[in-house]
Amino acid sequence: MRAPRRHLSVMSLLAAMALLLSGCSVTATPVSESTATAPGTAANAPKGLEKFYTQRLEWSSCGGSLKCAELSVPMDYANPAGETLSLKLNKRPGSGTIQGSLLVNPGGPGASGLDLVRDSVPQMFGRSLQDGFDIVGFDPRGVASSSPVKCEDAAEQDAGRQVQFDTSTDAGLAAMRASSADYAALCAERTGAALGFVDTVSAARDMDVMRAVLGDEKLNFLGFSYGTSLGAHYAELFPKNVGRLVLDGALDPALSNEEITLGQAVGFENEIRAYLQDCLASGDCPFSGSLDDALTQLRALLDTVEANPMVASDGRSVPIIDFVNGFIIPLYDNASWPTLTQALSSVMDGDVDTIEYFADLSAGRTSDGTYSGNGAASFTAINCLDYPMNADVATMRADAATLTKAAPTIGKYLAFGAVGCQDWEFKATGKPGKLTAKGAAPIVVIGTTGDPATPYAWSQSLAKSLESASLVTYQGHGHTAYGRSNGCVSDAVESYFLDGTVPTDGLTC
Repeated sequence: MRAPRRHLSVMSLLAAMALLLSGCSVTATPVSESTATAPGTAANAPKGLEKFYTQRLEWSSCGGSLKCAELSVPMDYANPAGETLSLKLNKRPGSGTIQGSLLVNPGGPGASGLDLVRDSVPQMFGRSLQDGFDIVGFDPRGVASSSPVKCEDAAEQDAGRQVQFDTSTDAGLAAMRASSADYAALCAERTGAALGFVDTVSAARDMDVMRAVLGDEKLNFLGFSYGTSLGAHYAELFPKNVGRLVLDGALDPALSNEEITLGQAVGFENEIRAYLQDCLASGDCPFSGSLDDALTQLRALLDTVEANPMVASDGRSVPIIDFVNGFIIPLYDNASWPTLTQALSSVMDGDVDTIEYFADLSAGRTSDGTYSGNGAASFTAINCLDYPMNADVATMRADAATLTKAAPTIGKYLAFGAVGCQDWEFKATGKPGKLTAKGAAPIVVIGTTGDPATPYAWSQSLAKSLESASLVTYQGHGHTAYGRSNGCVSDAVESYFLDGTVPTDGLTC
């Protein structure tokens, strides 16, 4: 939920863990084997949407045990007789007694659920969960292979990431605004009318179509990070259709874009402090002295890169925003802290290649110079619809001062994100607000106490506002918990999905 232009300020903090977990986008190549999923019934479909709820999915093999299919949904749910969008799904069929489908989303916005199911489920999900459910991934509308938002090609993205704006000056901020306006016009030209309908509420409505055509009476869903927003909005829209929902690393839907940015700035500032403490204790740290000394040295390093961007061995410049994007990626998982230490040690020796590698990972750039998916474009498009943003210069400068004071190391690099939406073709349709999901079956919210991207307080807030929610707390560092924390979290999640055992509200792992 970060700055909507990849070279304007630090982008897609919520998407970064999903990028670490996933690989390239799935391109479904149907072969002879094909199966169909029985559709839902017209009697259970919302009025006017019968043809979508009763469509039949044709599953075709697309690598190993994976199967892929395509789903049609209305572009505009207020006009279901109008244009449609095509969504791509994949699944890992369960190998035991199947309880139904389990939809999953890795976050973003802009991360691919197809990638998650293809690349990460075998390592992240317990064997019993894989046996008991068909694990179904999907690219939400506008993302990756699902009627994707189209903005820049690979060469244009590379060029954009080389640009650095001095937002401390009016001229620098004006140049940023002009660049952002050009980008917005390009996205509108290359995407068309669909650009106005990739909001989270519409994507949550798509999930109910998926539920029906998959043949499930109730929706079972596991959402990470931004995926918790999809799940929470689904529960608000369709409380009676909620089966078993786990929302891991929650967004608080009541927060504004500015409040989210401030929360993440403080979250990453705290995680930087925790990392530096660990680094100093390791005996192999490029920083020295006390924690305050190390913070001073790190800030001096960032200032140096800002004043004089480093150049990687492939000849690409790594300006400060790309450098910071690369720096924060290993902060998503404390298991990656030693790698960050190695990367920063190399930087001290004039080698920025590892930081550039992480920046490429954040941006979705592959080793051959292409970009997998459309993370930056869809991230921007979804956020610009979901959140009203104030691009008034005085307001943004005041916000930047607040961010810098609250997070002296990282805050200023998260400022001025509203610029990316000021000239967007379609104005925001979403607005912050409390979600209660009145009447929904029990929902599980998981929060990690040291989560930098979705601070623990957000999970507490969402669990409190959802009337049927139980909160599970993982005491540790890193973004999200299931699949990367401990057996306590895994047991709670898997017992809930498989047996319907709702963890005790307040369970601490």
